[in-house]
Amino acid sequence: MSSAGSAGFQPAFGSETAGWKPPLRVVLASTSVSRRAILQAAGLDFDAVSPGVDEDAVKLSCLASGAPPRRIAVVLADQKALAVSRSMPGLVIGADQTLDLDGALYDKPRDLAQARQTLAALRGKTHHLHSAIAAARDGAVVWRACQTASLTMWTFDDVFLDAYLTDQGEAVLSSVGAYLLEGRGIQLFDKIEGDYFSILGLPLLPLLAFLRSRAE
Repeated sequence: MSSAGSAGFQPAFGSETAGWKPPLRVVLASTSVSRRAILQAAGLDFDAVSPGVDEDAVKLSCLASGAPPRRIAVVLADQKALAVSRSMPGLVIGADQTLDLDGALYDKPRDLAQARQTLAALRGKTHHLHSAIAAARDGAVVWRACQTASLTMWTFDDVFLDAYLTDQGEAVLSSVGAYLLEGRGIQLFDKIEGDYFSILGLPLLPLLAFLRSRAE
């Protein structure tokens, strides 16, 4: 079994001892609880700032131009990173996620009635989550990535659906698909293909690789 101080082990962040490189502080253009938790758990040093982007307006503009859900996720990630980068120094990270069912874009449900409609539409089918991330500096995007996960729900009945929503309550409104995969929402699924962190809304592994390259 190897240890953290083993020869050749070169993590990107933390103490300068035992081969660790000094941390690269970034700005997260998001106040998302889940995204902040992912970065904190990974040991990144960051500030979280609201990007102040009108997401609905950006989505409407993209849809009017015929942009598919994956492209919309990329545009939103870019816009968030750019919005903060224009007013703050340093490396700014923006991220967004879209849900794609047969090419149709789904937004976070407004209430439990809409959450029920979303879950009823998704059950028994495979949908895709497109998670985009962008890095900007001095008002210009310097890097971006987008990962797609495919998720298949089993064909649960209305009794199961209503019991799930009663149990979870308004917590499901924070999820674009009206489910919290890291909790009881996992019981809605029959098959999942894709990166776990991307499903949660932040492609962490591509981000860490990018930050390692910047720290070298």
